[in-house]
Amino acid sequence: MKVAVIGAGGVGGYFGGLLAQAEHEVTFIARGAHLQAIKENGLRVESQLDGTFTVPGNATDNTA
Repeated sequence: MKVAVIGAGGVGGYFGGLLAQAEHEVTFIARGAHLQAIKENGLRVESQLDGTFTVPGNATDNTA
């Protein structure tokens, strides 16, 4: 499944990260330094329930 997550903050990052970890094709919509960090390092998720993991940095600032 292809998913676009608008806003990769706490909630969007968590649920988008879980979807990406489950091998769905996830693109995060972000801006500025947050966008650059995701592109360079992937998205790191830290959760008491699901542990810590990093998913690929598929991110853009283009909403089209």
